[in-house]
Amino acid sequence: MIFTKAITRKPGKDFAGGMTTSNLGPPDFKTIFKQYDAYVNTLKSIGIDVVELDPLPGYPDAYFVEDMAIVMKNIAVITNPGADSRKGEVDSIESILAMYRRTVHIEEPGTLDGGDVLATGKHYFIGISERTKKEGAEQLGRILESNGNSWSAIKVQSGLHLKSCVNYIGNNTLLITKAFSEFEEFSGYDKIILDENEEYAANTLYINNTLIIPKGFPETKKKLETLNKKIIELDVSEMRKMDGGLTCLSLRF
Repeated sequence: MIFTKAITRKPGKDFAGGMTTSNLGPPDFKTIFKQYDAYVNTLKSIGIDVVELDPLPGYPDAYFVEDMAIVMKNIAVITNPGADSRKGEVDSIESILAMYRRTVHIEEPGTLDGGDVLATGKHYFIGISERTKKEGAEQLGRILESNGNSWSAIKVQSGLHLKSCVNYIGNNTLLITKAFSEFEEFSGYDKIILDENEEYAANTLYINNTLIIPKGFPETKKKLETLNKKIIELDVSEMRKMDGGLTCLSLRF
């Protein structure tokens, strides 16, 4: 699938007040803004028309826009984020997506974060995590089925979201941590298994025949070079400090 549009949001000056479990030190606003700009410019360089939203005051995690929706060919599913502090981000994302897609919603008591939803063509994996509960996954599953897709639920045993541990990189191939590679649900895929000390690189973004990978993971880069795809490395050190990564920063369609 070739993507033509992406929605991003600029980090706000309060971004360091967001939720995080990392112990990587305090994030820096000037640095994250440079990294965000590099990300946007990279998307533009591969043919993406980027809609940039302004910061959302009072919502320091709002630049992680991927958690707010799942965008398919004819429909956008507006999520119900698992963290109460993020539920106020939904309306501003829906108002933009409604310009491009019909929207439907995940309803209480279901919760769902976009970071727990991994598309591999017409099959979707939905992570059951601290943020995405079974009821939210089942609601999304019914929507997926009604739109000609299939789905599987996956228990997220480590990492914030499913896509912290596994991402689809084209040609029936997953970039995946060792622990997740052993899941029966992934048995039908080819796998590139990450070294234990480079597991953060699982959050790699495959878009328009390009692999956008986090900078600083040389062994992962070597493994991906065997695929003969274009590779772009981006520094996302400040997003990592806030439990985020490359897929989190945009909604692509």
